[in-house]
Amino acid sequence: MPLKSMTGFGRAEGTRGATSWTWEARSVNGRGLDVRLRLPPGLDALEPKARDAVQTKFARGSVNITLSLQRLDGAAEIRLNPGAVAAVSQAVAQFKKMLPDAIVSIDGLLSLRGVLDYAEPVETEAETELRNAAILASLDAALKELIAARDAEGRRLETVLRDSLAEVERLTAEVAASPARAPVAIQARLTEQIERLTGQAGLDPARLHQEAMLIATRIDVEEELKRLASHSAAARELLAAKEPVGRKFDFLTQEFNREANTLCSKANDPGITRAGLALKAVIDQMREQVQNIE
Repeated sequence: MPLKSMTGFGRAEGTRGATSWTWEARSVNGRGLDVRLRLPPGLDALEPKARDAVQTKFARGSVNITLSLQRLDGAAEIRLNPGAVAAVSQAVAQFKKMLPDAIVSIDGLLSLRGVLDYAEPVETEAETELRNAAILASLDAALKELIAARDAEGRRLETVLRDSLAEVERLTAEVAASPARAPVAIQARLTEQIERLTGQAGLDPARLHQEAMLIATRIDVEEELKRLASHSAAARELLAAKEPVGRKFDFLTQEFNREANTLCSKANDPGITRAGLALKAVIDQMREQVQNIE
């Protein structure tokens, strides 16, 4: 099963009768599943079903769902207000007496506040249920688009993580094969250092060998290399898992980082130090990517 990202966007539109609407669904990374809904006034009844629809499709992420509602042009009924018309007629009559030559236009009278009433069509209960069902169906379409976006980003993340794992394995093998880890190499460096510091050559070979073995024991990174190899295998198993693995992967990268830190602290050779620092850099990149996995 491909990895799923927690980042994505989905959008869907719908129309029924005199009403049109738009759903927008956005998600970003989060520790758990946090669903936030913004619905227009009067549509609060949709919230439980909308929330359930999100919770059944996602395991992690901060998901923001917004519904915008619009009335189509011409949907409102326009009616004359008899009371207001009567009052305006009386006022016009008085005005004509005062200014007989004045011209009074119908357009001007209709523009007066209260002369015209704008009334939204009244829905029956059955019409409201059908409209709400259509709105929720559009939400499902928006969520499917969001899922597709998260899947696409997840595939990109998987490619990046597989490349990073391959680099971790390469660097681990490089350290494992380093000739600087051999006691003979350690003894040779120890001899060189002592001669440089004391100016004496021809020191007791038996004593040097003993000291070299003690140093080799203290700086041995065999256990760290084994654990790094084990972590790499576990990471590849997570990449092939069928359930969300973001939290497990996050914990595993912390274990990767712990072993890389220990390896660097034990390094006794510039080559091993460089490989250890490169390991830390790759692991840090992995941790950043893993933060966005569901």
